Amino acid sequence: MTQILRDKNVIIYGAGGGIGGGAARTFAREGARVFLAGRTRASLDAVAADITEAGGLAEVDQVDALDEHSVEEHFRSVVSRAGGVDVSLNLITRGDVQGVPLVDMSAKDLTTAVVNGLLTNFLTARVAARHMATRGGGVVMTITSGSSRGTAPMMGSTGPADAAVETFLRYLAAETGPSGVRVVGLHTAGVIETLTREKVVEVNGGLTDFDPEAFERAMAGMTMLGRMPRLAQVTETLAFLASDRAAGITGTTVNVSCGLVAG
Repeated sequence: MTQILRDKNVIIYGAGGGIGGGAARTFAREGARVFLAGRTRASLDAVAADITEAGGLAEVDQVDALDEHSVEEHFRSVVSRAGGVDVSLNLITRGDVQGVPLVDMSAKDLTTAVVNGLLTNFLTARVAARHMATRGGGVVMTITSGSSRGTAPMMGSTGPADAAVETFLRYLAAETGPSGVRVVGLHTAGVIETLTREKVVEVNGGLTDFDPEAFERAMAGMTMLGRMPRLAQVTETLAFLASDRAAGITGTTVNVSCGLVAG
């Protein structure tokens, strides 16, 4: 079977997380050389070990994707080592706050995810798009939850943060498209394999008891397909979007929410 990312160089920011690690493993299986970037070395090393054991190519770099200098220096380092970058995928945690009515939120709770999400995507996409334009093409990618389209209560800062990132990426796609750069987002939420009690409570402080099975049943009941997306479905879609098979897709967000988000 043909590897759809064969000989592609891919940077994944936040590669130590649940979706980031899954994406890294899938991309490597599809032939990409993956550069795993993040702040926590141990989690990145664990993903890299899985990839190399399976015969893939992975390198680990500690990077603060909210720091301009760190992002720029790291990108130059990858270009020096690999000769170029074909795909940049940003999965950095933003510091979302949910479970609190908007009228009871502090200004910091509302704006942290908006600022972090917009800033990290701007920094990583800017350096990638500049480089890719000189090479005649490349793909800039990120994931949002689709909350920018919804009206569900108690989603806190997630909707505004998603909206800011998605708007930035649409404009970036329009400006860099003539240079061959594609900019693509993906909507997904409730990917049960990536959720732990600690992660859920960190975002939703009002939730003191997290039952994964009950959560999945409740979420599945709100989707059109009656089930939640699995991690493999999300990462396989990301790999397709990063590949030349998706060469006609840009300036949009692909919905992998099993119909939790309409449209």
